[in-house]
Amino acid sequence: MSQMREKIIDEIKKVYDPEIPVNVWDLGLIYDINIEQDKIVIEMTFTSPMCPMMEDIIDQIKSNVETVSEGKMVDVKLVWDPAWDLSRMSEAARIELDLTEQGW
Repeated sequence: MSQMREKIIDEIKKVYDPEIPVNVWDLGLIYDINIEQDKIVIEMTFTSPMCPMMEDIIDQIKSNVETVSEGKMVDVKLVWDPAWDLSRMSEAARIELDLTEQGW
């Protein structure tokens, strides 16, 4: 994994949905990170299209990643396909939310 990708992931891990005590990376909301010559494109989703904090979370991800982007433009794209589900969560997130194998 490139150093820039690691830095991007570290910045994304600082962003939390205020209603869920798990960062958006471990929730599995980030689908792709594409580092191009002049920009960084992050594809992400939400657990629900009705999330009231959607814009704030997107803005926070963009702002955090810009701190390590080395001057590249940061574009956060919202995608709904494939739909998010519990299987996208990290094991640590499932444990934090008490969603072990038996619970989901």
